[in-house]
Amino acid sequence: MHYVSEEAVQQVVSQQDVTAAIESMYVAMSRKDAQGFPTVRESIGYADAVFGFKSGIDRGIPLLGVKAGGYWKGNHARGFANHQSTVLLFDPDSGQPGAIVRGNLLTALRTAAASAISIKYLAREDARVLGIIGAGGQAEYQVRAAFGVAAFDTVLVFDADPGNPAELIEKLSDLDAECRGVSVEQLVGESDVVITITPATEPVVPGSGVRPGTHIACMGADTRGKHEVETSILAGAGLFVDDCSQSVSIGEFQHAYDAGQIQIDDLVFIGDVIDGQSPGRTDDSQVTVFDSSGVGLQDLYAARLALKLALEKGLATSLD
Repeated sequence: MHYVSEEAVQQVVSQQDVTAAIESMYVAMSRKDAQGFPTVRESIGYADAVFGFKSGIDRGIPLLGVKAGGYWKGNHARGFANHQSTVLLFDPDSGQPGAIVRGNLLTALRTAAASAISIKYLAREDARVLGIIGAGGQAEYQVRAAFGVAAFDTVLVFDADPGNPAELIEKLSDLDAECRGVSVEQLVGESDVVITITPATEPVVPGSGVRPGTHIACMGADTRGKHEVETSILAGAGLFVDDCSQSVSIGEFQHAYDAGQIQIDDLVFIGDVIDGQSPGRTDDSQVTVFDSSGVGLQDLYAARLALKLALEKGLATSLD
């Protein structure tokens, strides 16, 4: 059995590698080789924390495992990341544990990979202005992953905390792009692609102002009650997901589904688009919305990649 520390993950894993791994994972899911299991995610009534489990299997590789983790709101004050997670990989043939992989950075990279993949397959080819709503710890990963798949020349930033955009813009100063903080109305009105990455329980993307042809990647909703986008935006839009059942139960589309505004059959799995089984964007004027509530297989693929690279570099610790 092996252990891969957070420090080892940081040394061996790149965003590009994780994005490629997650794209292949979506194809495996589309072809029914891989299957995610129902997510458990709950407020635990202690330390103002949310905790849960995401798991799944890929029978083709094979790969079996579970990620345990969640969000501890007060961790930043303690010197820890608010998001904490650990992945346990098992031998699919025997059920014996094979590896423990720390998952804080991997969670950020695989989440950013999901939005980047949606941009690659659903955004207009001439998209040049990227808007990001939410300038917290995940935001930099989102922007950098997006720049890995599209030729943006402008980044617009909005956050409910007016001090956060400047900090994010400073982190992105190496990008060959103009980065500036704007109002949410200006961001929505000027962006070709909008990424939402907030913990909001009330919509932060207004129902009016979204331009025809905009692609919206909703990355924040992964718990019952979260809500980032006005449901009126979904009317007539192309709706894409990484898990249909999760999307309407804990994802961004839960609210429109509960109101009877959309049905399960309206949702297209992103893996089917990548694999050519379903069309993506139909024309340059269509609004496309991707709802990523996150699936356990993302974490397993990312952890498998980290384990492989750590073993190659001699950075995985052998456990008795």
